[in-house]
Amino acid sequence: MPELMVVLPTYNETENLPLMIEALFGLSVDDLNILVVDDNSPDGTGQLADTLAQKYSGRMHVLHRTEKNGLGPAYIAGFGQAITMGAKLILQMDADFSHQPKYIPEMIAKINEGYDMVCGSRYAKGGSVDESWSFYRKLLSTFANKWYVRAILNVPISDATAGFRLWRRETLIGMDLSRVQSNGYVFQVEMAYIAYRLGYKLTEIPIHFPDRKRGQSKMDVRIQREAAIETWRLRSRHGSLTPQMRHPLT
Repeated sequence: MPELMVVLPTYNETENLPLMIEALFGLSVDDLNILVVDDNSPDGTGQLADTLAQKYSGRMHVLHRTEKNGLGPAYIAGFGQAITMGAKLILQMDADFSHQPKYIPEMIAKINEGYDMVCGSRYAKGGSVDESWSFYRKLLSTFANKWYVRAILNVPISDATAGFRLWRRETLIGMDLSRVQSNGYVFQVEMAYIAYRLGYKLTEIPIHFPDRKRGQSKMDVRIQREAAIETWRLRSRHGSLTPQMRHPLT
């Protein structure tokens, strides 16, 4: 029963994956395991992950999915597998180093203070983004996360689209992941909103968010537009949830 399972969704990450695995296993974190969720990457990421799993036998695992159908389903599959394997804490992060492993010990320390989810936040006090971001990109992202989503959903974190999060096992079970319907980056908003509506304690730590150095970003304007529209639907879909509607743990 692993103490911590890091869930890494991958699609065409052959350049980043070996470096990320090495960085994660180089942390001073007890009983850290890794689950790579690969969406049938055409560049061979899945096969590379299998090779690395042999090297780190018993500590690294690979879940192969037959098609690329979005970030949300990949994470849901990974969370389900981590829960089945008995992980007590489940960390979600990108494999491209925009989420830096050095913050993980701080996130663990924070969740041990009694929180149900800890978010690595670009927009918490002390957080920052890559210096190469244009003024327009910074303005759009800051407005979306600190103002737009919070005004509509009242989620008590300042980086609602962040994908760097540490969850308690009991939180993910109680949320009932079958409730989650979103794909793309609005998936992150939906997860945070469900957790908030069900009364879980959410908090964040500030991080620096650098742009990826290797490989291609999966974010585009269409995804951002979709997330803005879908946020309103989330309020309608989950606005009536209460803590009494948590899924039972047994």
